[in-house]
Amino acid sequence: MRLATGDPAPPFAGTDQAGTERTLDDFRGRKLVVYFYPRAFTPGCTTESCDFRDRYDDFQARGYEILGISPDDPDRLAAFKSEHGLPFDLVSDPTHTIAEAYGAYGEKKNYGKVYRGIIRSTFLIDENGTVEDAFYNVRAKGHADRVATSSGAS
Repeated sequence: MRLATGDPAPPFAGTDQAGTERTLDDFRGRKLVVYFYPRAFTPGCTTESCDFRDRYDDFQARGYEILGISPDDPDRLAAFKSEHGLPFDLVSDPTHTIAEAYGAYGEKKNYGKVYRGIIRSTFLIDENGTVEDAFYNVRAKGHADRVATSSGAS
């Protein structure tokens, strides 16, 4: 199931890079950008995360927090955050439960091979927990700029 504008954002709970449980309720009253990426330290995921880092102040100026979610374990997320100076938290979703709830896990094709995996996706969630916008099957490079433009954070 894919989310659309106006849908309630699915609640979630996951462990961040510091070992702290993070939930959607932690962000209640604030706007949130949630982006799902397949794996830390891969070229596309690094590009996308660093682009969100580079636009972080723009998102903050518009009242948005940013949260990255991947199947990586918290230790790998801590290393990824540290190495790339990411100013936002990263949440571990090793069983894809959060990604499935957001429609960001499913069938993918790569070089003719069909498999299940993380579908690179981003969601803008308002302060009441409602989806403002949903982006599926995005390209890593330049995506943060497109999201910032959609959120009025440009």
